[in-house]
Amino acid sequence: MTESTLPPGLHADTLAVREAVERSPWGEHSEALYLTSSFVQPDCATAARRFANEEPGYTYSRTANPTVTSFERRLAAMEGTECAVATSTGMSAILLMALTMLKAGDHVVASQSMFGSTIRLLGGEMARFGIETTFVAQTDGAAWQAAIRPNTRLLFAETPTNPLTDLCDIAALAALAHAHGALLAVDNSFASPVLQRPAQLGADLVVYSGTKLLDGQGRVMAGAVCGSTALVDKVMGAFMRSAGLNLAPFNAWVVLKGLETLSLRVKAQSAAALELARWLEAHPKVARVYYPGLPSHAQHELAMRQQGGLGGSVIAFDVVGEGAEQLRANAFHVADSTRVCSITANLGDVKTTITHPASTSHGRLTEAQRQAAGIGQGLIRISVGLEHLDDLKTDLSRGLDTLA
Repeated sequence: MTESTLPPGLHADTLAVREAVERSPWGEHSEALYLTSSFVQPDCATAARRFANEEPGYTYSRTANPTVTSFERRLAAMEGTECAVATSTGMSAILLMALTMLKAGDHVVASQSMFGSTIRLLGGEMARFGIETTFVAQTDGAAWQAAIRPNTRLLFAETPTNPLTDLCDIAALAALAHAHGALLAVDNSFASPVLQRPAQLGADLVVYSGTKLLDGQGRVMAGAVCGSTALVDKVMGAFMRSAGLNLAPFNAWVVLKGLETLSLRVKAQSAAALELARWLEAHPKVARVYYPGLPSHAQHELAMRQQGGLGGSVIAFDVVGEGAEQLRANAFHVADSTRVCSITANLGDVKTTITHPASTSHGRLTEAQRQAAGIGQGLIRISVGLEHLDDLKTDLSRGLDTLA
C-alpha cells in the first residue's frame, strides 16, 4: 500500500495526530500496536546487516519497535527536535540522560525545587558514581552562575517546578550553560510542548514523564528525552540497546493516542486552573496560592511570555494554620474532605487530583531539603482535570470552609 508523505511546515496540532511510522500493508487508520518481542528476518544476510546497524529494520523490541518509533517521532515533531528516545518512565529518562551525558568527576547544577525523586537520584544515587550535584534556587540566576565549576557538564531545570510552579528563564539559562561549555536539560513534564518548547529557546535536551500530561488519563507510565540526533539517537539510543530502559509497545501506543488530544486538554485544563486559582486566592482559609497564571505569581510575566500566555494545569496553595503540626492536620483535612478530587500524587490527568507534597512526592527528602524547596506542611497541590468547575469548588469548600 502506498500513502502520501506529510508536507513540511505543519503545525504542532496537526503533527500530534498525523506523525507516525508508515501504515502496514493492511492500511490501518489508527496506528498499529506491535505486541511482539522480536521480528522475523527475510534471510540471514539481512539479519546480520540489521543487527550490525548497517541496514534499517526491526530486530528486537528492546532495541526498536514500530509503535515506540511512532511515539518518538510524534513527540519529537511536536517538540521541534530532531529526534526522541522513549523510556519506561520519566525517572528512567532522567537516569538515561545522566548515564550517557555524565561520567565520574563531572558536576551538575540543578534546581533545588525539582521533583523529590529527581533530587534523590542526582544528589544521592549519582553521587555514588562520582557525579556531584549542586542544587540552587530555581529563580536565582546569580546562584546558577555562581555554582558553575570548570567540570560542570550539565545544567538541569524543571519549569514549572513540582509543586510550587517556580519558573526559570530557559533562554537565559541556555546561554549561561553554553558559555561554560555545558548542556542545558529541561524537564518539560508540567508544561508539555503545547505551552512551551524548550529546544526552541536553546535547551539541548528536553525530558518528559509521559505518565503525566502526555498520556493524560493516568493509564500507563512512560518517559522520553528529546534533542539532537548526535546526542539523543547516536549516544542515548546506542546505550538503550544495551541498558534496556526502553518503553513497552503497549505503553507507547497508549501515550501515542494521548498526544492526539494533548493540545485540547492542556488548553482546557489551563483555563479551568486559572479560574480555580482565582477562587482559591480569594478564600479566607487559603494563605497563599502558587500559580503562574496569576498576576500575584512572582514570575507571572515570564510565564505568560514563555508558556504562550497560559499557566498550566497545576496549582499549589498553603492552608492557614500555626505550626507544622496544625498545618499538616489542616492540609490533610482539606484533602480528606473531598469527594470528587482523587487523593493521588499523579498529575496531568483528566480527573482532578489532590495531594500533600510534604508527605508524598517529597516525603523522602529531609526536612532541610523540603524547607529549601519551600515545601511546608500546609501545602496542597492540585492538578486540575476536566470536571465542572462548580463541582471542584464545592468539593474543596467542604474542607476549607470547616477549618477552625
